Amino acid sequence: MNNRTSLLTSLLCLAFASGCSWLGSEDEENLKPAELVDFDASYRLQTQWRANVGAEAREYWATLEPAASDQTLFTADHYGKVTATDVATGRAQWSENFDTPISGGVGYGAELVLFGTIEGQVYALNANDGSLVWRSTVSSEVVASPATNGKIVVVQSIDNRLFALDATSGEVVWQHDSDAPILSVRGTSTAVALNNMVIAAADSGKLMAFNPDNGALIWETRLALPKGRTELERMIDIDGKPLLVDDIIYSVSYQGRLGALTRGTGRNLWFQDSSSHHSPAYGNGTVFVTEDSDWVRAFQAGSGRVAWTNEQLTRRELTGPAVISDAATNFVAVADAQGYLHLLNAEDGSFAARTKVKGGAVSAPLLVIGDQLIIQTDGGILNAYKVIAR
Repeated sequence: MNNRTSLLTSLLCLAFASGCSWLGSEDEENLKPAELVDFDASYRLQTQWRANVGAEAREYWATLEPAASDQTLFTADHYGKVTATDVATGRAQWSENFDTPISGGVGYGAELVLFGTIEGQVYALNANDGSLVWRSTVSSEVVASPATNGKIVVVQSIDNRLFALDATSGEVVWQHDSDAPILSVRGTSTAVALNNMVIAAADSGKLMAFNPDNGALIWETRLALPKGRTELERMIDIDGKPLLVDDIIYSVSYQGRLGALTRGTGRNLWFQDSSSHHSPAYGNGTVFVTEDSDWVRAFQAGSGRVAWTNEQLTRRELTGPAVISDAATNFVAVADAQGYLHLLNAEDGSFAARTKVKGGAVSAPLLVIGDQLIIQTDGGILNAYKVIAR
């Protein structure tokens, strides 16, 4: 990334993070988070356990997300601490401090726990005890979670390069350089690493599929096209991880579109105007998106038609959506910058439950493991919830 791009990106991020303080008081009033509405809760979010897993998040840094196996939850903080926590009880299984500024992670697969640093280093740990398996270096900062198919570890750096590292040694197997736009939102997408394909998204609004063995391009398609006259208006980054459901890929860009594509050829099935920095979620034939306006929107997975929109959480700085179910009902969960966890009915977007999460604001993606909803707060607290009918 050249100095001009880096400077512009930093200034843009600072403006977004500071709540656009250069606006007048009237504009600031209009940008206040929506007040929480009252509703009759039909369900409740029951706390299963809580655990302290690290220091508070560093301001303006990319969000670290948790990852999990069936039985263990893996988390990191920005100061170098990585922790394995029992999913059922919340008890720590191991914890290691690598004394390095972690900026991207956590990824998990093939018994490896993966993360990247602000200095472009990629770490692979033994998932059983946290010991270091290997450490490698890529071209620049890593702000998304590395992914693995067991043979390679795929890492996307902030300078729009995609690296495939040998999962055993960390040596570079291949790399791909993407065109970098003049201006982009700080962040990159986590790639999807399959046995026969690597699916990656770029700041240019493109989705690409690669041969995992040699990096040969299988297909490339454009999810969104730049619009507007200024570079701010023309940003179309894809920062959320593409969502693979059977053989269909769902992906959404900032200031662009939500699209459905075939995995095999990248053929476009449908598009809908949408704008989001987050990964979409899927449940029962519906795709859910938290848009940059903080509207939560549901789209029919087969056609892209809008099923419902919830506008009542506007400007509350929501996380991406997560789908969780009880015995018979699907719900969409989102959390906000004031530390509230919201549960919406997946069928119509109405509120089903709400609770205040211990540990402050939530910006990390929510994680569903079985019937538990896992939330990692910016204050370093893990909360595990179950959905219970009243």
